Amino acid sequence: MLRRTLNLGILAHVDAGKTTLTERLLYAAGVIDTPGSVDHGSTQTDTLALEQQRGITIKSAVVSFAIDDVTVNLIDTPGHPDFIAEVERALSVLDGAVLVVSAVEGVQPQTPLLFRALKRVEVPTILFVNKTDRAGADPARVLEQIEERLTPDAIPIESEGDRAVAMELGGAVPVFFGSARNGTGVKELMTGIAELLPAAPRDGDGPVSGSVFKIDRGPAGEKIAYVRMFSGTLRTRDRLAEQKVTAIRVFEDGSSVQRPAVSAGEIAQLWGLSEIQIGDPIGEERRSRQRHFAPPTLETIVAPRDPGERVALRDALSRLAEQDPLISIRQDDHAHAHRLLPAAEPRPPTCGSTS
Repeated sequence: MLRRTLNLGILAHVDAGKTTLTERLLYAAGVIDTPGSVDHGSTQTDTLALEQQRGITIKSAVVSFAIDDVTVNLIDTPGHPDFIAEVERALSVLDGAVLVVSAVEGVQPQTPLLFRALKRVEVPTILFVNKTDRAGADPARVLEQIEERLTPDAIPIESEGDRAVAMELGGAVPVFFGSARNGTGVKELMTGIAELLPAAPRDGDGPVSGSVFKIDRGPAGEKIAYVRMFSGTLRTRDRLAEQKVTAIRVFEDGSSVQRPAVSAGEIAQLWGLSEIQIGDPIGEERRSRQRHFAPPTLETIVAPRDPGERVALRDALSRLAEQDPLISIRQDDHAHAHRLLPAAEPRPPTCGSTS
C-alpha cells in the first residue's frame, strides 16, 4: 500500500485540551498502550521538566502515527501566548491543522488569532470542540461562537454524509465534537483528518528543498535540526554549504528511527550541522520567512547570582537564543549582566544548496 504523509499541527488556546487530544490520538492509533496525563507529567510530547511541572506545552514537539494509509507527523504546539513564537515556526511546515476549542470556555482570546494565522498561510483546518463531557459544556453555544468569531463556513460533522458535504464544499471548515479525556469523537476526528486534510506531495526526485523549524540539543550537547522536506531527497553525507549531514532520523510510530535519507513530505532530525539556524532553507528556499504574530518588545537584564557563573550563564542564554530566533543577546559590561533583546529581523540563513 502506497502511504501518504500528512504534517499536522495541533493548536489551541491554553488548557483547551490540545496535548490530551494528542495523547488520545496516539492511543487510538496503537502507538501507546495508555494515554499519558498532563497533570501527572506523563505525556509523550511534554518532556521538559518545566512543562511537566506547570502542565503546559512550552516547545513544539513532533510525534508520528498512522491512520490507514496516511502517516501523520503531528506537531504539538504551545497554547500559552508567552510561547506563540513556537507556533509561528510550525505554521510554515504544516499540511493541515486541528484547532481545539473547549466546549466549556468556548472561543477564547488566542483562538481567533490562531485561526487567522492558519488562514493567512492557507493551511486547511479542522475544528475539534473538546470537553463535551465536562460540567458546563454547551456545544451548540460554542458552534454559534465559532460561526460568529471564526468563520461562517463552519460545518458540524455528525455523520458520514456531513463529511461528504464538507469534502464537496470548497472553503468549508469541518467541526467535530468530543472529549479527548475519554476518547469520545476521537475516531471520527481521525477519519476526518485522513479524508478532509491534504497529504503532502511526495516529489522525492525533485530538487532538494526543505526548511528548519526547530533546533534542539542532544545528550552530548550536539545540535539537532528539525527539518520539513518539501521536495527532493536529502541523504547522509550530503553537504549543506560547508557542513555535512552526519545522521538522519525520521519520525515513525511514536518515535524517530535512523534512516540513510529523508524525502519530500517527511519531517526528520538532522545531525552534523553545527551552524544551522531556525528558518534556514535546506537546498532551494521555498518561501520567504514571514511573521504572523506581533514580535516581542520587552528587554530583560539577566545576571548570575554567583559572579563565577557568568560564562555558564552566557552559554545557557546563547542556547536559548539559538532555539528562539526572536531573541538577541548583548553583554552589558557596566551592569555585569546580559541583556535579552527582541531580534530586529530574522537572522540570515547559514545553509543552502546541497552537493
